[in-house]
Amino acid sequence: MQQTMQERPVDAAAPAGGKAAGEVLLQVKDLKVAYGGIQAVKGVNFEVRRGELVSLIGSNGAGKTTTMKAVTRGLPMADGEIFYLGQSIRNKGAWDLVAQGLVMVPEGRGVFARMTITENLLMGAYTRNDKAGIQADIERMFGIFPRLKERKDQLAGTMSGGEQQMLAMARALMSQPKVLLLDEPSMGLSPIMVDKIFEVVSDVYALGVTMVLVEQNASRALAIADRGYVMESGLITMTGQGRELLDDPRVRAAYLGE
Repeated sequence: MQQTMQERPVDAAAPAGGKAAGEVLLQVKDLKVAYGGIQAVKGVNFEVRRGELVSLIGSNGAGKTTTMKAVTRGLPMADGEIFYLGQSIRNKGAWDLVAQGLVMVPEGRGVFARMTITENLLMGAYTRNDKAGIQADIERMFGIFPRLKERKDQLAGTMSGGEQQMLAMARALMSQPKVLLLDEPSMGLSPIMVDKIFEVVSDVYALGVTMVLVEQNASRALAIADRGYVMESGLITMTGQGRELLDDPRVRAAYLGE
């Protein structure tokens, strides 16, 4: 995109996607992230309310993944503030955030290749000590992801990319997240598997999981989002309801080739 889109703020308290907005669970204020002498994120602001699916779209290199890594404390903040459940997480570690329900499925999936599917799921519950509940949730994951049940004793590293993405999502759900961040879940997958992954994302969202979906596939991400944010060159340049952004001619020209 040659010209930066003019930011179009929305009423954050308004109902999104036809549903009543819940309390703010995650709030990012003027976030700046720099590494290697480059300021990759230049003052990002966004929020996620309970029960929402929020999509963050943008081209490769826009700063989406860097933002998510800073939110989950995988990268340090140069400036700004992040609030989760009403509290600053500036001094929190990634372990603390997972224990409090802020969980990310990273780009590249990051499954434990030499562990079985079941062992990977157990690793997702490492912050929990309710043995019966963990076992019940494993069965619940097998219900959501039947392909994993069929292969429960298979080594994760021998699975296809799409199957590994399902496993990464199921493992994250084992931690009982309050906010689940998905970073480029469709990247590198076949069209058929992309369809399946977005179907699973919709199914998980329907269960009531609050989600942040980071995606280059703008049309698919915005089609299922309550609200969306467009990110360019380290800045949020547009905000709006998912369908509103999907129908915006500037978004369609920049990301849908129209």
